Amino acid sequence: MSRSNVTTPVGVAVATGALFALGLLISGMADPAKVIGFLDLGGGAWDPTLAFVMGGAILVHAPLARLIRARRAPLLGRRFHEPPRSRVDRRIVVGAAIFGIGWGLSGYCPGPALVGAAALATPALAFVGAMLVGIAAARYLTR
Repeated sequence: MSRSNVTTPVGVAVATGALFALGLLISGMADPAKVIGFLDLGGGAWDPTLAFVMGGAILVHAPLARLIRARRAPLLGRRFHEPPRSRVDRRIVVGAAIFGIGWGLSGYCPGPALVGAAALATPALAFVGAMLVGIAAARYLTR
């Protein structure tokens, strides 16, 4: 495999990650107060803008996903790496609940937390540290 075949996917990953981070910053979704405002359905300060950001993402993603899935292989690879189809089990439900609790308490999910950590925001750095500990603990417990 030539060097360009190895670095091109990495370069594309870096570029798409930067584009995602830029989108989070422009939309305000890297701000945990925005997320908490969206989750505050009964507190009188509900902020629906996260729903519009998610809707915009779906409008862009849905037709592109359909076009991409019609291809035999991705542009920069030999095959698609899709997750295995699985049923909803206890691990998925418990993991989703833990994710939701953490998201609701902090206002961070992994993407915005990484953007905040890159900006050296102390709460985001703490969240990313705790997230890494949680990932390590989950891997240890599921072995």
